[in-house]
Amino acid sequence: MDPRASPRSAPSNQAPAAARRGRAPGLPATDHAPPESPTPRRAATRAHISVPASIIQWLRSHWYDPKFGHVIRLYAGYAIFFAIARWLMGGAYRATAFGNMVLVGPSRFPALHAMVVEASREIGLGEPPRTFIHNANGVSNACARRLFGGRYVFLTAALVEANDHAQVRFVIGHELGHHAAGHLNPWLDALRPPAHLVPFPGKAYSRSREYTCDSIGACLAKEAAASRGALQMLGRGCRRLNGLMNCEAFVAREQQVPPILGFFTEINRSHPRLTRRVAAIHRGTAPGGTTGGSEPSFQTRGVA
Repeated sequence: MDPRASPRSAPSNQAPAAARRGRAPGLPATDHAPPESPTPRRAATRAHISVPASIIQWLRSHWYDPKFGHVIRLYAGYAIFFAIARWLMGGAYRATAFGNMVLVGPSRFPALHAMVVEASREIGLGEPPRTFIHNANGVSNACARRLFGGRYVFLTAALVEANDHAQVRFVIGHELGHHAAGHLNPWLDALRPPAHLVPFPGKAYSRSREYTCDSIGACLAKEAAASRGALQMLGRGCRRLNGLMNCEAFVAREQQVPPILGFFTEINRSHPRLTRRVAAIHRGTAPGGTTGGSEPSFQTRGVA
């Protein structure tokens, strides 16, 4: 080696040995392996986090855009307004429920409370929804709602009075099905308004949800006859006639519905016709639709 050569005369592409071994100069040598590649789960989590971040970044970069900024600010204002309005309406309904309805619990209608707890456990809900009974002036109905992130089920007094024990169990199972199937997810609800601007897709989605929850309710009720009877009770609403209805005759009425007018009335409804809903449970077939119709029926597993 030429003694006149200096360390700086070494080729620039030759890195120090410490750097070539993957560590900074002056640090002690370690036996650590190179960092592992992210697992699919971590990659999915990062992607899930990065999507909202990318949207926020895009909005920030275009917020004052001279071409699109005013449109973005307009729709953002609409979104904030409707979110606040929805929050206020949910709070008002919750206040009405706690102030004017009867909350079902261990000391208030324990039989109904046991139905809700048992069905929630079977369907996989971590916590049973709060269930209320209220006077609706003779209207037989039930609904499920999400209020302030909590799950709620509302039953009218007329429905509970007109139906027997097994039929009420079907109704409770149907409403719990809306919670278990994610139909009331507030984040998904925020994405659905565009579908409702088009006349038919939003209604079709709503009808398919009802078929799904009918199937869930029938499975939880464990009695096909009671499940069919509960749906028929929505049409007759008379306790004296409960148990006297002929299911086959009721389903046969579907053939008497005018084809053209029946089609147009059905596609504009959020709930399918009762004849179709009863037929779906009565047949207990795999998805494929009822006779002469386009709506799906669902397999009612475990229903005798």
